[in-house]
Amino acid sequence: MRLAPQPTSAQPLRLVVFLALLLGAGVVSSPVISAGCPDRCVCDDQLVVQCAGQHLVAFPVDLPLATRQLIISNNRIAELPPLALNYLSDLVYLDCSNNSLTEVSESTFGNLRKLAYLDLSFNTLRRIEDRTFGPLASLVMLRMTDNPGLSDIHPDAFSENEALQVLDVSRNNLTALNITSLLALGALRSVGLSGNPWSCQCDNEDLCLWVHLETFKFQDEGQTVCGSPADMQGRRLSEVGIQLRTLCHQTLDSWDYLFFVVIGFVIFAAGTVSAWLMGVVMVLYERYIKKKDDQLELENEEEG
Repeated sequence: MRLAPQPTSAQPLRLVVFLALLLGAGVVSSPVISAGCPDRCVCDDQLVVQCAGQHLVAFPVDLPLATRQLIISNNRIAELPPLALNYLSDLVYLDCSNNSLTEVSESTFGNLRKLAYLDLSFNTLRRIEDRTFGPLASLVMLRMTDNPGLSDIHPDAFSENEALQVLDVSRNNLTALNITSLLALGALRSVGLSGNPWSCQCDNEDLCLWVHLETFKFQDEGQTVCGSPADMQGRRLSEVGIQLRTLCHQTLDSWDYLFFVVIGFVIFAAGTVSAWLMGVVMVLYERYIKKKDDQLELENEEEG
């Protein structure tokens, strides 16, 4: 794994300012298509729909199609219906935190190409599938913290999010994370990994080494610690990165060299014996052929 050093990134606060400017720009460019507003929600002339803390059990209906910000946090919504959500093609900001969401997929966000901020924290997600966030070409900040059952993130879940700058998957149940696609995201500046029971073994070597080499990228790096094995518990990933590099790529010891010497001798001896036997067989065969030829010549002379 090759990691090029990068300059210290801007603080996430600047991203919030960027998002605010982006939302403000949308007010001018997007006409209001629907003047309606869902029950128990508040809609304003800034294309913001506020439905937080309204005890909703289902995704709100009759949303204005030009909505730029949708806040449905602190409810009991269990599903994000792709059909209803994908009508909101101008959506830039979506806060779904503190609900009962169990899964999201590529189809969930299929038409949200302008979405820059997504919060899925404090839900009951268990797995993130391949290309889940693929359609979100403009995604800058993704928060997916505090999902206690979230134990698996597909290696290509973020592979197409080239604009992603902030990724926070803190306080889930992750033990391993394939970072191949994350390393390819040139815009990524801030990563949150703390509060997970990380496995500090060879199958997670690349993650530990990444945290070691680019510590400045990681939020709460001091709380990003190993959960297993027992002799690594509580140690920071940044501390064990080099140690794992050594342990997982050990050099040969004296017994290994002795084994290879013995194997080499056996192979050499077997080859020598095989060559000798082949030579003996060839000599015997040539003598047999010569003897047969001599017999034929003798018989021909007697007949003549």
